[in-house]
Amino acid sequence: MRGIAAAVLALICATTPAWGAPRHGIAMHGEPKYPAGFSHFGYVNPDAPKGGELRLADQGTFDSLNPFIAKGQTPAGLTALVYQSLMVANADEPFSMYGLIAESVDTPPDRSWATYVIRKEARWQDGTPITPEDVVFSLDILRGKGTPNYRFYYAGIEKAEKVGPRSVKFTFKPGDNRELPLIIGEMPILPKHAWEGRAFDSTSLERPLGSGPYRVGAFEPGRYIVYERDPDYWAGNLAVQRGLYNFDRVRFDFYRDATVELEALKAGEFDFRSESEAKKWATAYDDWAALKDRRARKEWLDDSMPNGMQAFVYNLRRPLFADARVRRALAYAFDFEWTNATLFYGQYRRSDSYFAHSELAATGLPGPDELKVLEPLRDKIPPEVFTTPYQPPATDPATGIRPNLRVAMKLLEEAGWRVVDGKLVKDGKPFRFEILLVQPAFERVTLPFVRNLARLGIEARVRTVDSTQYTNRLRDFDFDMVVGSWGQSASPGNEQAMFWSSQAADQPGSRNVGGIKNPAVDTLVDLVISAPDREQLVARTRALDRVLLWNHYVIPQWYLGASRLAYWDKFGHPPEVPMKGYQLFAWWAKSAEKKGK
Repeated sequence: MRGIAAAVLALICATTPAWGAPRHGIAMHGEPKYPAGFSHFGYVNPDAPKGGELRLADQGTFDSLNPFIAKGQTPAGLTALVYQSLMVANADEPFSMYGLIAESVDTPPDRSWATYVIRKEARWQDGTPITPEDVVFSLDILRGKGTPNYRFYYAGIEKAEKVGPRSVKFTFKPGDNRELPLIIGEMPILPKHAWEGRAFDSTSLERPLGSGPYRVGAFEPGRYIVYERDPDYWAGNLAVQRGLYNFDRVRFDFYRDATVELEALKAGEFDFRSESEAKKWATAYDDWAALKDRRARKEWLDDSMPNGMQAFVYNLRRPLFADARVRRALAYAFDFEWTNATLFYGQYRRSDSYFAHSELAATGLPGPDELKVLEPLRDKIPPEVFTTPYQPPATDPATGIRPNLRVAMKLLEEAGWRVVDGKLVKDGKPFRFEILLVQPAFERVTLPFVRNLARLGIEARVRTVDSTQYTNRLRDFDFDMVVGSWGQSASPGNEQAMFWSSQAADQPGSRNVGGIKNPAVDTLVDLVISAPDREQLVARTRALDRVLLWNHYVIPQWYLGASRLAYWDKFGHPPEVPMKGYQLFAWWAKSAEKKGK
């Protein structure tokens, strides 16, 4: 019998990964797609030529090169191009991480700790080796002096310690959070020796020291910044980086607004634009001669990613929006169908989920797996969660907005509001608020909404401010209503606490913009984070989705489910578009192609 047992144990050990054995990669659930020793990701050209320049655009300005603090504005591209992490995600899986700075990760079945071994060749751009001390320093400084989001994201980490010449171990707090080894893998690693003696929590225009494929080159705040490819980049031949970061230079020019930016693209001032406005996509490229003679291209690329939620967001810290009936009523004044047909040329779909365009979105009534999650919370959540599939208010073109406004008025009256001399009032105070915008393009969407609110006796004002003022007001929650969005991954986890938890609601700069404080939501967030497998993750996420929707924290807007790209025909790119959409830094310059020949 002992011999049989030993043989069975040997067979198990031979066919499954050893518990706690160092691995090249790790998946949130199950096994990573790519085995040890893989050569490159499937959505890249491993032989892509190096060279040329990619010129991009951004709006607004920047006044700091420290992207990790809640002060100042930093330029696009800085974190992704200059800094690196222990591991890197694959764009063709829901959530798997593969070693970058770390050559391996070691974690037990319960994922109560994780040890990463740093590659011998891992270097900062000044040639100094990356050490376990750098990793420990990064966690400490980000949690201590970084933006509030870092404190929430890394709250489950008990301690980090050096356990070998190239090894660092993270011990996690008790609880079921299987995501933490992957979360740590994503953490940007900062050079301890470069930050010693400097004020980390102050803005700075000193060129940062990173370990990534690019360095900061020339720049002028408010005008441009150039990233220059590091010819000695230590990770260029790793499987996770092969075929990526092919341009010698990446330049961002800054423009006042989207209209000026588009004209600059057509004039050849920069190369590539991802279009965010439906009207511009439908009409504003018609006069671009380069499209007609095929010197430029315009592409619509569908994707398979969750589109999250874009919405008018109530500031629940304002007593005006404390009553869910009031929040629900105002949603009836937004006419998406008219907006999509008249302003967007029918390009969008209505957002009806915080995880739209994915299997994570709640549909129909709760199934058995969801009910197991929701039943213990029945007395703390809206009853509609159990009885009615959520749908945002819709309008019929034949009748327009009038029926919806009648429903809205009934809800407002139930909440104690009355129309007096054409104004909606309660306790002698008028219903009055401000919608804060940063993009002038949103005025054409918001002003019709304001006119519909006026028919209810509500005085809503639109105020559009510059990006600096907007960022500061958002950080301080100094607004009544804004247009907000929450992008979602295919594997939700710790970020949900930053989005919705009571703890995050009062932290300046947090992603809980609306100020949600709901014990049931807190419970559901914890359950999402602790989901032991994919099936339960989906069920718990759908349950969270239903509760968020039926509390009417936002007025859902729309999503696209695709990318609209316009660019000069200067680039080659792989034929495969991965699950997470096009990967611009897997593209390459055709001029480099010719040079290689």
